[in-house]
Amino acid sequence: MTDPRQHIMPTYRPPELVFERGEGMHLFTDDGAAYLDFISGIAVSSLGHSHPVLVSALKEQAEKLWHTSNMFRVPAAEKLAAKMCERSFADRVFFSNSGTEAIEAAIKAARKFHWLNGSPDRHEIITFTGAFHGRSLAAINAGGNPAYLEGFGSRLPGFIQVEWENADALDAAISERTAAILIEPVQGEGGVRALPEVQLTNLRKLCDESGILLIYDEIQCGMGRTGKLFAHEWAENSAPDIMCLAKGIGGGFPFGACLMTEAVGIAMQPGSHGSTYGGNPLAMAVGNVVWDKISDPAFLEQVYEVSQTLEQELEALAKSRPEEVKGVTGKGLLMGLKMTDGPKSLQARAREEGLLTGVAGNNVLRLAPPLIVSEDDIRNAVSILETAMG
Repeated sequence: MTDPRQHIMPTYRPPELVFERGEGMHLFTDDGAAYLDFISGIAVSSLGHSHPVLVSALKEQAEKLWHTSNMFRVPAAEKLAAKMCERSFADRVFFSNSGTEAIEAAIKAARKFHWLNGSPDRHEIITFTGAFHGRSLAAINAGGNPAYLEGFGSRLPGFIQVEWENADALDAAISERTAAILIEPVQGEGGVRALPEVQLTNLRKLCDESGILLIYDEIQCGMGRTGKLFAHEWAENSAPDIMCLAKGIGGGFPFGACLMTEAVGIAMQPGSHGSTYGGNPLAMAVGNVVWDKISDPAFLEQVYEVSQTLEQELEALAKSRPEEVKGVTGKGLLMGLKMTDGPKSLQARAREEGLLTGVAGNNVLRLAPPLIVSEDDIRNAVSILETAMG
């Protein structure tokens, strides 16, 4: 019999590990070996593995109705959208299957908004170096990473990229063709780096003055990961016009959402966008439970408190290993160790010791544990990293 792995498209290079089940903060192989999960499926498993409330919600819905498409109303989707709008800047929500699709909806909505308001030439989206907005053709052109663009034809027009945290370059890039600024309040793939809060406030002011829209990609940094429900909430007067969510929003069940104000949402009329699976009953059953858990102020306070322990422990580790670790980066429970050399060898050694981590650009070892992580889990993880460093 041939190796079944050869039939999988080789777009990933996973290790030999195969996990059979998960529970809380741990994943287990079929031989019972336990691994402390500090990447949570790239910030996806926000409530850990096999959370009983999520399992119950999914099983209950699965026994009733799986799919109808958006030809028909989905009451659970209406309920979740109402919760999101009540707790955010938004008035309208579009449910998708992924973060990439949420980004596509945001780009289309921004351009359609200006078209509807008599400025069809305003179609350019300004993004930033280090950005990651997904893997569709529009998303990779928005992100601008040459490695992700190579081999896929000419660059799509309508995307202008400027240097991260370069206010002068941003000012120079704005023109009569600018429709929106698209930015991650905390970059994930770009090196786990947070934009200073004052700059988020300044972005809102700049967009208001220039008549352009502000889009936040909170697919990785949103849903409680920084200790606030949304990362931009740390900054005053920084609410966007459009925001994209995914990853942690489903706790492991795949779905995304694009939130927008009424002024933008009114542009997206029947026929302007769609998704066969978006907002399906299974996703919405899980999504409502995840939302209720994470949006609880007490839960968010606990996330913030434990994130302080993570930052302190990582700072101490960096201080003790100055030749290997340049510093600590990130925010909340989306943190990174900026390494002197590439982080993949450390990632592999940590995995051998029972700790799962990720990597990101600029030589960063990425840590994004489930939001249920405890201080003991954090100290255990940092101890494993110390051992892995030798």
